[in-house]
Amino acid sequence: MSATRSEYCVIACAEAWRGAGEILASPMGLIPSVGARLARLTFAPELLLTDGEAMLVGADGTVEGWLPYRQHLALVTGGRRHVMMGASQIDRHGNQNIACIGPWEKPRRQLLGVRGAPVNTLNNPTSYWIPKHSRRVFVERVDMVCGVGYDRAGGARYHRIPRVVSDLGVFDFATPDRSMRLASLHPGVTVEEVREATGFALTVPDEVPYTRDPTPAELRLIREVIDPENTRAREVDR
Repeated sequence: MSATRSEYCVIACAEAWRGAGEILASPMGLIPSVGARLARLTFAPELLLTDGEAMLVGADGTVEGWLPYRQHLALVTGGRRHVMMGASQIDRHGNQNIACIGPWEKPRRQLLGVRGAPVNTLNNPTSYWIPKHSRRVFVERVDMVCGVGYDRAGGARYHRIPRVVSDLGVFDFATPDRSMRLASLHPGVTVEEVREATGFALTVPDEVPYTRDPTPAELRLIREVIDPENTRAREVDR
C-alpha cells in the first residue's frame, strides 16, 4: 500500500525523536503529534508525551503521570525536551518568527507573539514543522527573531535544531556555516520545486535521498490506531 504525502510528513516528524531516549517530546500541531505518537509506539518507546497541560500520557492518551509546572520548567531548561514548533517565517540559519509580519515596531500583521520560543530554542532541541513550504515562510531574514537560530545562539549549551520538516522535504543544518541544507525530498518532489519555493539559497548535496517509506506496520498504526479519521490530510493537501 502506497503512502500519501501527509504520511511521509508524519514519518519525517517521527524520525526527529529517533534515539532520543527518555526525554519529553513536545509536538505542536497535528502531524507532529501523530509523528510523536508513532515514534512512541515503534522505535522510541522511552519518549514521554504530554497532554499539553499537566499530564504525561501514553500514545493512546492514557494518563501515566503528573507533570507540575515547576518540573516542566526544569525539563525545558535542562535540555531534556525536544519540541517541534511551527514557524510563520524561518531563515537560512534557523531563526524563527511567530510574532508578527512586517517591522516589529509597527507590524502589518500581529501573530501569536514570541511566547516560549526563545527559552525553547536556547535550552532544549527544537525542530520545526511547516505544512506549506513557500517563499513567504522560508525567507532570507525573519521580520522578528522568536526562535533563535545558529547565527545567534552564541554557543548556548543545549541549543540545537535537529530538523525542519515541510510538505516538500526534510532540512537540517549540517553545513560548515550552519545554514540550512536539503536533507531529503518527499517522493514526488524535485529539487527544483524546493528551490523555487525557498526565499534563500539552500545547500543542496549532489545526491538528495528521498524521505524513507513508512513500513506496513507504521501505515497500519497511522491509519487505524493513531489517526483513523485521516485528519492529517487536512494539514497537507498536496
